[in-house]
Amino acid sequence: MQKLIIRGDPGIRKGAVIEYDGSEYVCFGINKQFEWNGPEEMQLWCTIGDADEKETYERREYIPMHLDVDSADAEEITVVEAAA
Repeated sequence: MQKLIIRGDPGIRKGAVIEYDGSEYVCFGINKQFEWNGPEEMQLWCTIGDADEKETYERREYIPMHLDVDSADAEEITVVEAAA
């Protein structure tokens, strides 16, 4: 499981399946950063992981601040399924 900051909007929502860096991930949760005092370009802060990590996410059996963080432009993300 990791955090992925996507600059731009690839058209995904919670439950989406994406391909990033050669692997498929499920977006467990998405926070949109843009409006009011946010960055100039919209950012989606996603918690992503393998499908078998869904229960770990739902039970909060992880420490959010200890997750690896990566960032990518929306063009680098391939949407496999927009939302489950």
